[in-house]
Amino acid sequence: MTLFLSRTHVEKLLTPEVCIDAVEDAFRQLAQGKVPPPGILGLHGGDGSFHVKAGLLTADRPYFAAKINANFPHNGPRYGLPTIQGAVILFDSANGQPLAIMDSMAITALRTAAASAVAAKHLAAEECDAALICGCGAQALPQLHALLRVRRPRRVYAYDQDPKKAAAFAVSASRELEVDVMPAPDLAPAVAASTIVVTCTTARRYFIARDMVRPGTFIAAVGADHDEKQEIDPRLLADATVVTDLTEQAAAIGDLHHAIVAGTMVREAVHAELGEIVAGRKRGRANAQEIIVFDSTGTGLQDVAAAIATYRRAVDQRQGAGFHLAA
Repeated sequence: MTLFLSRTHVEKLLTPEVCIDAVEDAFRQLAQGKVPPPGILGLHGGDGSFHVKAGLLTADRPYFAAKINANFPHNGPRYGLPTIQGAVILFDSANGQPLAIMDSMAITALRTAAASAVAAKHLAAEECDAALICGCGAQALPQLHALLRVRRPRRVYAYDQDPKKAAAFAVSASRELEVDVMPAPDLAPAVAASTIVVTCTTARRYFIARDMVRPGTFIAAVGADHDEKQEIDPRLLADATVVTDLTEQAAAIGDLHHAIVAGTMVREAVHAELGEIVAGRKRGRANAQEIIVFDSTGTGLQDVAAAIATYRRAVDQRQGAGFHLAA
């Protein structure tokens, strides 16, 4: 039977620890040549966009997953709907059997946060005075939750263009995660005070400028997942050590894309893909002064890793509703 797993199921089954381990192993397998590069297809539609991300990965058996997501940034104020909606379909890639259909909103949030955490684990300074979350929407809490599994900042700042959202997030995150989260009314001082910065916004023009960032900062740039979105100053990318999830993809749709268009960087200047660092094929942080930017565009490999982990735990715990597609 094929399992149906709702958002509630996914959020219950896929803990940050489980997702981080799964995503880290997926990046490692990619760098070791054990799996093919994941695929992506994107189309603009109306005031939003659609994308399909797919990948193959081996765990207890070979799996294939395809995620179909709709991304409509204006959904909240206009319709009271989430920005991201969609589904992940998981298959047994040995025989093509559909194993599960699951909500993609939770998968997307958790696997994206896990990738940031894996990057921080390998690239951020061990000691962290402060961390900053830019963008207090649906990604903010998973990002902070995952980050706290690999680094323990003494304080956390929250910034959003809407100060009320930042204030509300600070209160709820402090309560849920038992960490001191403070709203940051001004972006530049918060960036300057932070050794880890996570940007998870829908911005179409960069807001993290070169002169805001102090030496030694690690930035996980999460928001630029299509070619019209941008968070990081191209001059900052040119002066930093750049690590991507997939360089080819980041050069087409990520902050790297904008730096290439602006002429501040060439694709060959990218230091490494994250999998190469996880697998030990490229170095991590070189020194305490190095500024490192992780350009996270999101890959099908992360989706299949998260889907596999969710499915296996669902089977073990007998969660979800079974149905026959051919019935």
